[in-house]
Amino acid sequence: MEYLGPAPEMAGDILARALKGGGEAADLFVEERRSLSLRLEDGRVDNVVSGSDLGASVRVTRGLSTVFGYVDAVDEPALRRLAKELSRTRPRGPVVALSLEERTLGPRQTVVMDPVLVDAAGKADLLHLADETARALSPEIRQVAAGYGESRQRVWIAGSDGWMTVDDRTRVSLAITVMAERDGLIQTGRDGLAHCGGFEIFEETAVKRLATVVGEKALIMLDSRPAPAGRMTVVLANGFGGVLFHEACGHGLEADYILKKSSVWEGRLGRRVAADFVFAYDDGAGAGMWGSAGCDDEGTPSRRTMVIEAGVLTGYLTDTLRARHLDLRPTGNGRRQDYRYLPYPRMTNTYFGPGRQTPEEIIADTPRALYAKSLSGGEVNPATGDFVFGVAEGYLIENGRVTTPVRGATLIGSGPEVLKGIDAVADDLEVKPGTCGKEGQAVPVGTGQPTLRIRELTVGGTSLA
Repeated sequence: MEYLGPAPEMAGDILARALKGGGEAADLFVEERRSLSLRLEDGRVDNVVSGSDLGASVRVTRGLSTVFGYVDAVDEPALRRLAKELSRTRPRGPVVALSLEERTLGPRQTVVMDPVLVDAAGKADLLHLADETARALSPEIRQVAAGYGESRQRVWIAGSDGWMTVDDRTRVSLAITVMAERDGLIQTGRDGLAHCGGFEIFEETAVKRLATVVGEKALIMLDSRPAPAGRMTVVLANGFGGVLFHEACGHGLEADYILKKSSVWEGRLGRRVAADFVFAYDDGAGAGMWGSAGCDDEGTPSRRTMVIEAGVLTGYLTDTLRARHLDLRPTGNGRRQDYRYLPYPRMTNTYFGPGRQTPEEIIADTPRALYAKSLSGGEVNPATGDFVFGVAEGYLIENGRVTTPVRGATLIGSGPEVLKGIDAVADDLEVKPGTCGKEGQAVPVGTGQPTLRIRELTVGGTSLA
């Protein structure tokens, strides 16, 4: 039987009880989640996991102090006990339930083909298609791993501000990893196809194209040579290059770091941080993007927030708690992994806006550079913006042409340095799906950008040529 959510009257009663101890604000977060994942390795699908979860949490705040608890249940007695524990006082006299009005969100998510209606065999066929397509490229393909995932998350969020918000989020994903080997040298390609929507994204041609791109990436890197080292121009390709902005700049724009004065961007609103053709956004409302939703996990409607406008820093990413203390408007960035966790300011889909040049024009206008087509893991310090990132797929640009593949490159610098160094932006914006970790929580995010050129960065490598 499908769960219909908490009645507004019950939610209002729970909030009133939670506030009895003198809290300034309270919220109730109720979540139902169903998920399925399949994994293929060595040509076999042998890891099928399904799950369902239903629970709720209550948060009470006073100033910057927070008390929080959750229950793996959604019945009224369990929620009343939780509210009483958090209020730390016995109600005196009758509890008057808060009156709640349902908040209207923007356009609802479109799910053309509900993944639940596709049987497990059809989902396994996707993985076999990816495996067969990649292996057909070359006998040097040694291993293919592919994973399919789907989830439907329904949330009901009630706040003592008088609003109750309901959101329904379906996400599907396909991730492919290909390993190629030649004479003891092993190279790996990775990529994925995912969106906030239904199974319709997995057309046969799209899956074949993805598997081919991933396999070719691994094969091309078998011909790579050690990357050069030193200060040089860097061209970041569209899509995965956005990881650099997400890590080196985006986390520092999250309001908890701003409030703690532990961000390099604190106190810099209204200041120029990049050239006047640089725009950047966090967009939780973008249709179909991996980090999108109708609202954040505090019930604030999702929106597109411009954080850099014509090179000027114009916004931070806020939840309700930090927005209140910074005297800023909530931007819809209060996010949590699930009902067992507190919400924090988190990015949704973060990207640089497109420019007017084509990628070909930028490359042709670059005498020598490292062309970073995709980035791998790295480290960043939000307080300074300093970062080190690995380059998963890299090439040299020589005399305006992409030439030799290189391996082992790292990018070393800082967020402010990257922004100031951008001197060209292309028109080929692409946003890729990913997962962001913070405070022990993982949430889906999109990271993206068009092709752009950074005048100079430190490149770590193993060759001085």
